[in-house]
Amino acid sequence: MARVPSAVVAAGGLVGGYGVARWTGKRQLGGVVLAAAGAAAARQWRERAGGPAAGALSVGYVAAFAGSHPLAKKVGAWPAVFGVAGAVALVSWAVADRRA
Repeated sequence: MARVPSAVVAAGGLVGGYGVARWTGKRQLGGVVLAAAGAAAARQWRERAGGPAAGALSVGYVAAFAGSHPLAKKVGAWPAVFGVAGAVALVSWAVADRRA
């Protein structure tokens, strides 16, 4: 069975977390989605690229989430979320998935 690339898991966590929070009106539920996807991606990053890379990618994931908030004030919520999700996916692919 093929594994889902970590880039897709991480980007999906950012987009899915925001979508769940927005559509349910429950930010905590969106946070659960964000955290679960982040943990799954971190496990894949560690397996594919090692601990230091996984740590750096995890910090980037959290920074992207945090950075989407001020970015949303300039470009709108969905464009900000898609932008940071794309950046996280690109870096994740370059560091971990490209080698797989």
